Amino acid sequence: MGSNPRLRALLLFFLGLFLTFASVHARAQGTFGDSATYNPLIRSFLNAGMWNTPAYDLLKRLVHIAPHRLSGSRDAARAVAWVQQSMLSLKFEKVHQESITVPHWVRGKIETARILGRHPYPLEVCALGKSVATPAQGIAAEVVEVHSLAEAKALGTKGKGKIIFFNRPMDATLMDTFEAYENSVDQRGGGAIAAASVGGVAALVRSMTMRNDRVPHTGVMGYVDSIAKVPAAAVSLVGADTLSARIRRSPHLRVRLVLTCRTLPDAPSANVMGQITGSEFPNEIIVISGHVDCWDKGEGAVDDGSGVVQALEALRLIKSLGLHPKRTIRAVAFMNEENGSRGGIGYARNPARTGERHIAAIESDRGGFTPRGFFYQVPQNTPPPAPRLLPALGQISAGYIRPGFSGVDILPLVDIGVPGFGLDVDSQRYFDYHHSDNDRLSVINPRELELGAIAEALLGYILAEGGLQSVSP
Repeated sequence: MGSNPRLRALLLFFLGLFLTFASVHARAQGTFGDSATYNPLIRSFLNAGMWNTPAYDLLKRLVHIAPHRLSGSRDAARAVAWVQQSMLSLKFEKVHQESITVPHWVRGKIETARILGRHPYPLEVCALGKSVATPAQGIAAEVVEVHSLAEAKALGTKGKGKIIFFNRPMDATLMDTFEAYENSVDQRGGGAIAAASVGGVAALVRSMTMRNDRVPHTGVMGYVDSIAKVPAAAVSLVGADTLSARIRRSPHLRVRLVLTCRTLPDAPSANVMGQITGSEFPNEIIVISGHVDCWDKGEGAVDDGSGVVQALEALRLIKSLGLHPKRTIRAVAFMNEENGSRGGIGYARNPARTGERHIAAIESDRGGFTPRGFFYQVPQNTPPPAPRLLPALGQISAGYIRPGFSGVDILPLVDIGVPGFGLDVDSQRYFDYHHSDNDRLSVINPRELELGAIAEALLGYILAEGGLQSVSP
């Protein structure tokens, strides 16, 4: 056997793996005090995950079975069933669904827009989530371009009978693309309200992306009962720039918009969860989570299929090493983050939480890209702990814990005092895909996805062993 180099390499690999496992078990019984303590654990996670990148295989199955998982849809129900079956196959404990009722908005088959006149031009548009439909023949009206909600409201009577076009771009100079998104997304959320408040008949909104293509990006918008509901659609960046240029040449330019979306009665759905029960403190819980719903554009691989499979993979990694955490680590696939947040609210308020003490909640909802660290959030802007494990996290590229938003789904837990950790990633490409037909499995790198799962497994396991003290002075 010694003369066979392939067999020799294989034997050395398994010997190294055995020694690593033994070291992890030995060290796991001690106090988590310095970065060297974590090194065997990190190596074990890397060995168990990076050779085959199981998270990517899970994601591939999810988007194949249920690519259009908007709450209330048939694919959303399929996804719930798939997550539950996957947890059972991975031999998680206490696998079950917790029922919730969710909004059921349907896009419709027709969503078109066209610049009218001597040189008609089609615009790539998609209805914004919760939008009402146009009349069957559509809405044809002059277009007024604005760059903020305040500018729209200042139109006064000049907005009456017009389509109000919100054309403020995301700020490409900001390194944090989520900051750029937050600074622009108010026009998507409130554009229809602002348009209707001045007598506008519809709202067109520049897509929330920096990618200059013909793909529109959807997302949730809102209405208020005291103001008329008018249709709202996103327009691609190429379309937005073309429309703006045409308006400059022809101030009375007209557009026809046709949308057939509708809102159906609320529908039954569920969050899905399974866990590794704590060996010493089973009622003390660390949640690792993502949301299983997605918009009905693309395949929802980035937002947030990645987060769901990373939660599954984090627990699989811990189980694969035969580790028995002192506290319960629970994977949760939340439903309805995109257009209602009822999954996160329902989880926090469920009577099943009685008797449980949540130590921390972790969420991945920024895409399956290279991990950079974690955001830490508690109520009243309490300063984060000074973490001990930064050198360890740095070994898998996730080398910081800093104050910031942890996640929509775990926010109801944060609001009742549970520390929240949000996986932060290299976000430069995230909004190229977000809420659009660009969001597909093909944009996910298996190694980056797996590293995010390993970062969550490491943080979750350390918290389960030592509580918050394990990341504090």
